[in-house]
Amino acid sequence: MRRSSPRNGHIKTFAFAPGAQLAEKYEIVSLLGRGWEGEVYKLRESRTGIEHAAKFFFPHRNPQDRAARFYAKKLHKLRHCPILIQYHTQERIPFEGQAITCLVSEYVEGELLSQFLERQPGERIGAFQALHLLHALAAGMERIHHLHEYHGDLHSKNVIIRRVGISFDLKLLDMFHWGAPKPENIHDDVCDLIRLFYDALGGQKHYARQPAEVKAICCGLKRSIILKKFRTAGQLRSYLETMRWE
Repeated sequence: MRRSSPRNGHIKTFAFAPGAQLAEKYEIVSLLGRGWEGEVYKLRESRTGIEHAAKFFFPHRNPQDRAARFYAKKLHKLRHCPILIQYHTQERIPFEGQAITCLVSEYVEGELLSQFLERQPGERIGAFQALHLLHALAAGMERIHHLHEYHGDLHSKNVIIRRVGISFDLKLLDMFHWGAPKPENIHDDVCDLIRLFYDALGGQKHYARQPAEVKAICCGLKRSIILKKFRTAGQLRSYLETMRWE
């Protein structure tokens, strides 16, 4: 893939090749993902062999390093939340005459929730497994909401499944900056959690046949009804742990 810098100077891709050396301390292993703000690569420390993930910001999406500072400070504040990938450090590297910022974090092995669902029969999971998934997500998000913070971008491509057994071992990728935390941001997270649950069950195609207990959680995806029952991820987690099945 060619590096691309259009006439306005905006970088469209870094296209780091496997084996490329960065900052005289890291080696590129592979591309992990690409998004609106930049690209994420798997790195290996040259001297120790320790692997990391690093998000490289497109400069036009990170003016005056505001986006990178936001992520670094927020991840540091939430460093005791096990569902989040742990932030390590920030690096600046030269690229095509510009200084590029990257945030180096722990590298987590696993499978995206979107890929996991695609492998399931009918690309969906049953009600009890979906409830375990929702409980793991809600319990993880509860710690974030307790600190009056939010994720802001919960969807199946931002959830990594590390292990599946009786329950799910999950990590969340990325976050989105909608400004200073407000109750609306936490409410958006709760509605996104319900949407993830709904989609994992097969969405609208299979919703009519879901048991009443499932429908009582999904609330027809009506935001006002969802938020009457669950204002935070903690309230959702508590509901799941005490719900009764007829």
